Amino acid sequence: MRKDLLLLAFIALLVAVLISGTKIQSVDEYYLTHIDDIREDSETVTISIRADTILQNWDKLSPELRSEKYVPKDGVILKETEYVLRPGDTVFDILHRTVRHNRIHMEFQGADENAFGSVYIKGIHHLYEFSCGPLSGWMYAVNGTFPDYGVSKYVLEDGDVIEFHYTCDLGRDVGHEFKRNMNENEVKVK
Repeated sequence: MRKDLLLLAFIALLVAVLISGTKIQSVDEYYLTHIDDIREDSETVTISIRADTILQNWDKLSPELRSEKYVPKDGVILKETEYVLRPGDTVFDILHRTVRHNRIHMEFQGADENAFGSVYIKGIHHLYEFSCGPLSGWMYAVNGTFPDYGVSKYVLEDGDVIEFHYTCDLGRDVGHEFKRNMNENEVKVK
C-alpha cells in the first residue's frame, strides 16, 4: 500500500512537471543551449567557416558533394559568430564547441594519432581533404594570419578572429603562401 502511494505521488509529480512546460535537458543539451551566453564582462572570440573557394573550382569537387546541402550558394557554412572565450581555449576548443552548437558535421584526428602532436581537422560540413582536388583541405587563420602550427596548439586571446577556410590550392586561393625552408624538407609559413 505504501509503495503504491509513493508510486502514485511520483507519477503525479512527473505529470505536473510535464504539464508546467518544464524542459528537461541532458547535461550536454544544457551546455549547448547556454554556450554563447555572453555577458558584458565576457572575453570573446569570433569564428567563421567558409568554403567559397569551391565555387570557383566546382568541376574539381567530388560529384556526390555538388549540392547546396554541402556547399552553400555563397560558400558560407557559418557566418562570423561570437563565442565566449574560456581560459586556455585553443582554436580547436572554439571550433569544437561551435560545430556542436550549430550541429555542423566535423571529423578530426586526435593529437596523439599523428606526427604533428596537434588535432588535425579531417573534414567540416562533409568537405574533406582532397574533396576538391589534390591540393584541397581545411586551413585556419587567426586575425588574418595563417599560423604554422595546429589548431589545438594555438591558445586564443580576447578579441581574436578565427577563420576556417576550405582551400582548393594549398592555401594560395585564400591568401596564404608557403615558403620552403632550404635546410629542411618541410613546409614553413612565410
